[in-house]
Amino acid sequence: MLAQNAAEKEMAELLISALNLEGKASADIQPAAPLFGNTGEGLGLDSIDALEIALAVSERYGVQLRADDAGNKKVFFSLRSLTEFVTQQRAAA
Repeated sequence: MLAQNAAEKEMAELLISALNLEGKASADIQPAAPLFGNTGEGLGLDSIDALEIALAVSERYGVQLRADDAGNKKVFFSLRSLTEFVTQQRAAA
């Protein structure tokens, strides 16, 4: 079990709020676990959740996640990959 860093904890809290994940705490979201799919680990999110996450990230961080971006699978793979992408985009702005 990997520990979240501060940025991952903040992103986990954003996901919980944006997706109304009742009964989940930010610490429940493992940084490297898949966010999507029904693998038994991770959150088991779907494409509608991706849209909600993209909107929340845009509102909070000013980072745009486009639906037609070929890199989205990689970006949305885990809490860690999403956090790293947003951090990199904010640093580049």
